[in-house]
Parts: sequence; structure tokens; C-alpha cells
Amino acid sequence: MQEKTILLVDDDAAHRTMLKVNLMGAGYRLLEVDDGDQVLPLLMDQEVDLILLDLKMQRMDGLETLALLREKGRMEPVIVITAFSSVESAVAAMKQGAVDYVTKPVDIEALNLAVEKALNIEALREENAQLRERLGEKFDFGNIIGRSSGMQRVFETLSLVAPSDATVLITGESGTGKELIAGALHHNSLRKDGPFIKVNCAALHENLLESELFGHERGAFTGAERQRKGRFEQAHRGTLFLDEIGDMSLQTQAKILRVIQEGEFERLGSSQSVNVDVRLVAATHKNLQQMVEEGSFRQDLFFRLSVVPIELPPLRERPEDVPALADYFLKKYAAKNRKDIRGFHPQALMLLGRYDWPGNIRELENTVERAVILCLGEQITPRELPPHLLPVDMEPHLEKSGRQGFTLRDMEREAIRTILAQTGGNRSKTARILGIARQTLLNKIKEYGLDEH
Repeated sequence: MQEKTILLVDDDAAHRTMLKVNLMGAGYRLLEVDDGDQVLPLLMDQEVDLILLDLKMQRMDGLETLALLREKGRMEPVIVITAFSSVESAVAAMKQGAVDYVTKPVDIEALNLAVEKALNIEALREENAQLRERLGEKFDFGNIIGRSSGMQRVFETLSLVAPSDATVLITGESGTGKELIAGALHHNSLRKDGPFIKVNCAALHENLLESELFGHERGAFTGAERQRKGRFEQAHRGTLFLDEIGDMSLQTQAKILRVIQEGEFERLGSSQSVNVDVRLVAATHKNLQQMVEEGSFRQDLFFRLSVVPIELPPLRERPEDVPALADYFLKKYAAKNRKDIRGFHPQALMLLGRYDWPGNIRELENTVERAVILCLGEQITPRELPPHLLPVDMEPHLEKSGRQGFTLRDMEREAIRTILAQTGGNRSKTARILGIARQTLLNKIKEYGLDEH
């Protein structure tokens, strides 16, 4: 294997010597300069595989150097070195294209891990670029639908970040499709043949979450009758998706940070370290920046997670995507319910387009599923839509002209009866599909005499 060359850029001679000795001991070839203004001239004559760049220098600091490199089209991977008190500068550098950062005083083990990871990422990127060029491969975003400018920006970011191992933080309101985006990142990555493991951090009690993530040894706690591998181990050489990461205690956050930095952890009840190779994708509907300010989320973990942030726009900001999404869900649920429904009446489509969708895509999906179940003809009409989507002056008209003698009350009763049957009497799921509160459903069941059905 060819020896890798690292360019060390640091104006502190003693610090530079310490890093050089350790990196050469790890088998790397080292070049060095003492300020950022010397980087570009050196790269004109020398090829390097990685740049280790101090952020604070006299003549040209790290951020200026990085900006100049990218402006000149230089794409060598860069790891920045910064004081712990200036981690924000490292995040700014990562937004300009740095692949990682280490803090002073530099931990040599952490540095070696960061260097190895950066060089591996670069090798994978090159391999992926060659594969795509050879095969004419295009990214497949599966069932993610979006012609709006907001979603096109999301797709562009996905295309850039998917082939790398960069940690991604997906933010957005509930129901915007964060899990779909995480799936697209995995399935368009070089890890696509590896496992894609999902954990909803909000769905588990804190004690259970640690065991779920890191696993446990037999006898680690009451009920632990055998050794169990956690989700990190299950995701080895694949992707781990941590949904609702804002619902995690500071103690668990510290353990997650250690896995990101060092690639290792201990199972509960064990002192033996387990090493894993996992790409981490996290998601939340919470404002993590605000949680950092309030002290309920670790700042260093926030910076590590948000190397590449992807913010999903709410559905109300992308109304042009509603028709395509509605059509997708119509086909899905018409097939599931064995119904021959050809499309939407223009008036129904207009009503879907003018609604704000506070529950986002999930609410739209439930609305279309409900309409498919109610539909008696070949088109979804305003009659099959929930009352809160209809203008006030339309409801009396629908009462009088209900198809085949059905009034809105008849159709509501039929919808509840049908969905109750479909869900096996599961009232929580029925309420969710209908888009109403569970208590409202219970009142309707009583009102329509459906208790015995």
C-alpha cells in the first residue's frame, strides 16, 4: 500500500514537531509549513493526501486558507486543529468543507483515528466517483417526492453527502419525512450493502435506551439473562439512524460523543471496549441550538452531529409538492384497498393545495387513506375529505347532494366503521388514520352506536 502524505500547517514549531514525530511513527510521510499562505504554493509542486490545518496563525489563518483552497478548486481533505474554547471556528471550517476537527491539547489517539477516517473517506469518495462515472449511476431517492426549490436543495445536499461517511443531522417538523431522508442517505452510500439500523430515542425509557444502543452483558441488571448486542454493534459497517436525538439524557449524550470520536464503547456490565465502524445519522424536530443554550444538550455533541445539517421544509412551504404526494398516496392506498380510483376531482385537489398541513406529509397521507376508504366512485371528491378542509359554505351543499343518499354523518359513520374493521378495532390507530383525537373517536363511536362492532 502506498505511503500517505500529510501536509502539516502550524506556526507553533514545538507543536508541529510533536505532531510530526507521532504521525511519522504511525507510518505517514509528513510535509510541513509554518503558515497558511505557504499551502497553495507547496501544493503546486507536491501531491498530498491530507492537510492538517491549525486555525490560528499569524499571516493567514486556517479559515482563510481553507476558503482559498476551495476557491482554487483544491479538494484535498482537511482536518482542522483548534483550541477547545473555539470549537465554533471548527464548525465554520467544516461548513467550508473540512472533514473533521481535533482540539488542543491534541489527543494523539483521537488524531490518528481522525486521520485514518479522513483518508478512508477520501478513498471511498474517489471509488464512488469512478463507479458512478463508469456506470452512469444516478442517485435513487426512492419515494421522496419534491419538485419544490426547498426539496431540490435537499436532494442536492443528499447527492453530495451520501457517498461520504460524514455525520448528518436532519431537522424538521414532525411528519416531514426525516426517516425517509435517512434511508436515502444509507441506500445511496458505499455502506448500502451493510445494515441500516433505526432507533427512536423518544420511544424508550432512558435506562432501556442505553441497553438498546450499547447492549449489555448477562447479569448487568435484573432481567439481563444473556448477553445482548446493542444497536451500535448491529450497525457495524452500516448506518445507525438515531431519531429524536433531542430526547436523550446528558449521560447518554456523553457516551454517543465517545463513540463518534473514538469508535468504541462498553456494553453495560462490561469493562471491555467494543470497536465499531458506523456512520451516524441523527434527526430531531427540536431546536438543538436552543437546547445547547439551555444546557440540556451537549455543545460538543451538537457540533459533531451537525457536520452536515439537512433541514426539511414543512409541507405548507412547498404547496407545489402536494398534488404529486397526494397522487402517490392515492395509488398506494387504492391498491391496498383493492379500489379502482383514477384520481382527484379538481375541486378536491384545490382544497388539498390550500390547506396548511400542520401535521405535514404524515397528515396528508392519513387524509388520502381516509378518502380512499370513503370513496364510492372513480374520483376523490370534496365529499371524501375531512370537514376541516372544507370551506364553511360547502358543507351544507354536500349534506344535500351526498352521493347515493349519503349525508356527511352517514359517510363519517361508514369511515369509522370501515377503519375500525381494518385496524382490528385498534382505536388509537383508527383515530390517527382519521386525523382526530382518540377521545373524539370514542365519542363518535358512542354517538353512532358502533361500540359493539
